[in-house]
Amino acid sequence: MKKIQIALLGFGTVGSGVAETIKRNSRMMEEELDCQLEITHVLVRHPDKYKNLDILQGVDVTDSFDHIINDPDVGIVVEVMGGIHPAKEYIFDALNHQKNVVSANKDLVALFGPEIMNTAVANKVNFSCEASVGGGIPILRPLHDSLAANEIESIVGIVNGTTNFILSSMDEEGMSYSDALRLAQKKGFAEADPTNDVCGYDAARKLAILASIGFRANVTFDDVLVEGIEKISQKDVQYASEMGYTIKLLAVGTRQENGIALNVYPAFVPRTHPLASVKGSYNAIYVTGNIVDDVMFYGRGAGSLPTASAVMADVISTAKHIMNHSTGTGMMLTETKRIPFYSSLKLKNSYYFRLIVDDVTGVLSQIASAYADNDISIKEVVQKSRIEDAAELMIITQDTPRENIIHVEKALQVLPCMRQVANIVRVMEDDRE
Repeated sequence: MKKIQIALLGFGTVGSGVAETIKRNSRMMEEELDCQLEITHVLVRHPDKYKNLDILQGVDVTDSFDHIINDPDVGIVVEVMGGIHPAKEYIFDALNHQKNVVSANKDLVALFGPEIMNTAVANKVNFSCEASVGGGIPILRPLHDSLAANEIESIVGIVNGTTNFILSSMDEEGMSYSDALRLAQKKGFAEADPTNDVCGYDAARKLAILASIGFRANVTFDDVLVEGIEKISQKDVQYASEMGYTIKLLAVGTRQENGIALNVYPAFVPRTHPLASVKGSYNAIYVTGNIVDDVMFYGRGAGSLPTASAVMADVISTAKHIMNHSTGTGMMLTETKRIPFYSSLKLKNSYYFRLIVDDVTGVLSQIASAYADNDISIKEVVQKSRIEDAAELMIITQDTPRENIIHVEKALQVLPCMRQVANIVRVMEDDRE
């Protein structure tokens, strides 16, 4: 039986999951492929730490990438080390040595996806990156292949498990933002420095990849407008719940008349919408096509074996291409065209405002005038609480362009009665038929 040799770059959470998956399901894979998958090399910084692991017995554990790249028998290089450098150099070097590459590296793919893909095509080898978005959720290949007959109208995703865990804990357990973050860190869902997650950057990188495939365009991380969840308080979560909403960090790509709009932001999501039921560290991507209508992909967005599942799907697909002598064909992310981007300032949404104001006569008149002067219609005003000589107001607007919201925020901040514009959050409506 033919053997396809695999080199793993990295042996952390995902790399060990890949090795475990091959060990656990090797017989099934052999029957599927009519060949044997074998890990022959593992690249790590400190080989001595790994050489006694049972699962790596007989494997060349090395700190030399040249040792891997110059082995003609290595058919697939699996990059699971993360980060930009040296992963970028390793991937391009592997492709240029006619090695097929599988990667779970969202940072790299979000920045250099089309360049990597076109290098693979030029060398007649595969580059696959299913695990770069959504962990164990199969989304990139379905978006590229299964929905190929559709013009994708929108992609709305909960694609960061850390922030979803934090917001779910605030919603279900009544926790403060800081307490929920500490719990996420304790459980291993959040890093010691959570900036990449809570500021929305991780979700933005994943949206760039999803949009590149869904909208058939060259999209990078820099094309995404990003807002995080740092300002979300327990009061915002409570008020959202009272109105029938839950707060989620959404990655949103929409096709507009004159281009596409790409945004990451927290939003009030109606509890009637399927995305509202995505809790804890789970992820989901809700896709609307002009033929299929609405479909949702749901599952674990991270973890050793779930992510390894997606990595191995790419490995198995690549192995089939090797067996059929068809590597370098049917690739995703090969688009080089730049399509127009619709200004996010023009996008219309309903918005929630939480304001702290002086508790005196005439306040509502001042506030109403500020909204009217900026061409914003108010849907609802509720006084939520009194704090000594101050009052807390909740205001919901009708659909309004983002640029008007920015202008009214500035106008509100200089009102004599205004103590604090505590938060402004988009409100998503469930407009499914």
